[in-house]
Amino acid sequence: MSSATPGTPETGSGVPADDPSGPIPFRLLPDTSDTSPEGHLTIGGCDTVELAAEFGTPLFVYDEAHLRARCAQAVAAFDGGVAYAGKAFLCAAMARLVVAEGMHIDVASIGELETVLQAFGGDSVAARVVMHGNNKSAAEIDRARQTRVGRIVVDSFDELDLLDELHRADGRVPRVLLRVTPDVRAETHDYISTGQADSKFGFGIAAGDAEAAVERASEASSVELVGIHCHIGSQVFRVESLAQALGVVARFAAEAFEGHSQQLRELSIGGGLGVAYVESETAPSISEWGNALTEQWQKLCDQYGLTARLTAEPGRAIAAGAAVTLYTVGARKEVPGVRTYAAVDGGYGDNPRPMLYGSDYTAFAPARVKDPRPDRVRLVGKHCESGDVIVRSAPVPAGLAAGDLVATPVTGAYGYSMGAPYNRIGRPAVVFVADGTAQLVIRRETVDDMLALDIG
Repeated sequence: MSSATPGTPETGSGVPADDPSGPIPFRLLPDTSDTSPEGHLTIGGCDTVELAAEFGTPLFVYDEAHLRARCAQAVAAFDGGVAYAGKAFLCAAMARLVVAEGMHIDVASIGELETVLQAFGGDSVAARVVMHGNNKSAAEIDRARQTRVGRIVVDSFDELDLLDELHRADGRVPRVLLRVTPDVRAETHDYISTGQADSKFGFGIAAGDAEAAVERASEASSVELVGIHCHIGSQVFRVESLAQALGVVARFAAEAFEGHSQQLRELSIGGGLGVAYVESETAPSISEWGNALTEQWQKLCDQYGLTARLTAEPGRAIAAGAAVTLYTVGARKEVPGVRTYAAVDGGYGDNPRPMLYGSDYTAFAPARVKDPRPDRVRLVGKHCESGDVIVRSAPVPAGLAAGDLVATPVTGAYGYSMGAPYNRIGRPAVVFVADGTAQLVIRRETVDDMLALDIG
């Protein structure tokens, strides 16, 4: 199993790092990617050059078959006990797709919850929803209770207080998981590391808060405690880090639940599996990740006498590699002896990750998908920030010019969902492609959409 770290060429696995000046490696592209007779990239049987002409740019193009395949891998690895992390990318079409493939959905706000409910025309799907959030409002908690979501993940004693208060009003008793922090730091960016003791999330095990939370929830009439939730961070490449967290939580659970009438029925390890964004990276597959964790969990159950089910919440690993973003180059700027800038019609508003985390991406020209990429440009957006850089050193085919299409792969997670209409530049449209057909699932955000929010 790979334990490659971000930005490090794979070693010891027999998989050489790809040449960053060669053609874009198809392993970074969606599953159904192919080349048309004209040399264009096709996804789901659709020509990306034609998609750009029909729907405009920037444009997110998702491979529906890729999404379904990753859902199937996750469901198989965790025997159906797996929720899609909606924060990675969520819309009505995505909600329907993941549920159709046997997944549950985790949401982190009332907006995400309502998106899922609306996708199914009512509360019928609520039992498949896991409600997250480190600072849920009373309205959010009450809506989750009223719709009877499958699980509420409780993050704090204040949240337990709110649940007590709401219970006194209507007597409802939701099923809950307690989120604990195992003090295991993932090898990822500080902003997306969540398992350390110094975290805004969850009850600390080392501090004794987690044990106190189990004690309180076990005795409360306002909740039904069914398990523990743990998440150590996002874009984690080393399965060993997740296995370490499992070990800490298993030991804690065995001790904390001892003597209580409630038995630990479920442990959610969360998500966070990393994906390869650039040529030098590789990552474990969902199947490798899931199988390694379920095998480790079975050993821990045998060791500590536990019978709980292991569940998980992948998001990035489902959605990221399924999409590419298509842009149109608008301007080039040569800085002699320094670099060449290529500015496109998107940027921070559709992919803030490079600006927030220094995340790296690669690039290619979808009209010349098999061409080598000997030139280097700094691929930048059109927003009024010097930090609006999509790819710091993007390999591109020779002669990339204004009017050409350029694309970034592996943009299906945390691109659209984290995007914003900065400078009042609307967010892109999103299409799902399959079997030669493109379905518009999110229309382009317009100036009229933004003006509609203004009052007076």
